Amino acid sequence: MLHTLTLAVVATHETAQASGILDQLGLGKFGIEWQAVVFQMISFLILFGVLYWFGIKPIIATMGERQKKIESGVAYAEQMKKELEASQQKQEAILREAQAKAQQIVADTQKASKEYADKQQQESIAKAADIVAKARQAVELEHKKMLADARGEIARLVVATTERVLAKRLTDADRAAYNETAAKELTNV
Repeated sequence: MLHTLTLAVVATHETAQASGILDQLGLGKFGIEWQAVVFQMISFLILFGVLYWFGIKPIIATMGERQKKIESGVAYAEQMKKELEASQQKQEAILREAQAKAQQIVADTQKASKEYADKQQQESIAKAADIVAKARQAVELEHKKMLADARGEIARLVVATTERVLAKRLTDADRAAYNETAAKELTNV
């Protein structure tokens, strides 16, 4: 700053000497006062120095800091973009894995339900066959019982008819013999 001020003073002195030369040449009559111009230049240089040190230099420093912040922000954004992409890839991988597990669970569940349904169907068929077999046995027993009852009734009717036909000529021993013979013949039928 001091160097600039020294240069300005030297320039003013040289300007003053040039002003004498210009007056001798007849060019000093344009109404320019060289001393005022030199003082204005010195004032401008002083003002420029003050503005530079207290205005432009801090602004340049602030702009540099901002530039660094912007660059770091851009770098951070790029890093976050990469992390986001990695996170999305991980998420997609997890989703694919979960979907595969879900499909496997569904397939296992379908298989288990089919096996259970087949087992229940086989058990139902076996129970139905058992019920049919028991019903047939019950029908056979009922049929045999009915036949036995019918034979007994027929034997009684034959004896009663025979008694009526023979009209009491038979003894008790004869009756028993006829009843026994009739029952044997009916059982063979």
